[in-house]
Amino acid sequence: MNSDKKPLVSVITITYNAERFLKNTMESVLNQSNKDFEYLIIDGKSKDGTTNIIQQYPNQKYDSFEAAMQRGEESHGKVVWISEPDKGLYDAMNKGLHLAKGGFVWFINSGDKIYDVTTMQQIADTYAQNTPCDVIYGQSIIINEDESIKGERHKIAPKVLTMRSLLNGLVVCHQSILVRKEIAPDYDLQYRIAADYDWTCKVLAKSQKNCYIDQYISKFMVAGISSQQRKKAWKERYRIMKTHFGIPSTILAHLKIIAKYPFTRK
Repeated sequence: MNSDKKPLVSVITITYNAERFLKNTMESVLNQSNKDFEYLIIDGKSKDGTTNIIQQYPNQKYDSFEAAMQRGEESHGKVVWISEPDKGLYDAMNKGLHLAKGGFVWFINSGDKIYDVTTMQQIADTYAQNTPCDVIYGQSIIINEDESIKGERHKIAPKVLTMRSLLNGLVVCHQSILVRKEIAPDYDLQYRIAADYDWTCKVLAKSQKNCYIDQYISKFMVAGISSQQRKKAWKERYRIMKTHFGIPSTILAHLKIIAKYPFTRK
């Protein structure tokens, strides 16, 4: 990294008891051909070998979030990390947002991966060709826990992205959207499952220019989810949609989603 300027991207990984998956996630970040990024890992005080894996790479550990907030500029290619209890995923993501010093923030959580070693270069090229740009986004591919390819999401990111695109649900995979730090809000901790949807709505309400990469830029790992969790997620998304778009638009959007659901790829 060039210590004379802030990095283009802050890549943030949230992890907890993820020793099975973290190494591949980290290497997908650290092996990028373009090094114009900093790498932050926010660990929730893992009880397995997660932190041992982090320490296999050049790293700068801070004893607490408060201590990490006092650090100087990005740490010259080292992994900057903390390991302490948190209030859940979105609380940890807020810590990552507050620690980030890059122009853009990008969440690649444990188990997820940057698509390939040239992806950061594609992001840098897209930004250079489209300055100013508030959001950079692309497509995603789903992987299983063994990293085999499961397929594409049934929600494909549109080439023209606006806030109203989100009436169709979270059409941009959270692992495939980079947001300018200055417009990135905190995650609302009242939402336990769908705060990423609320966050993306807020981002696109502020964004003046969204820049599309017509490529996969992330692989995201899916794990099993109970029917009870699905119901909670639907309820949260309904509340969020109602807040951002109003009741009539929300009801109409849900009717369309329900009508399409039997014909979409799961």
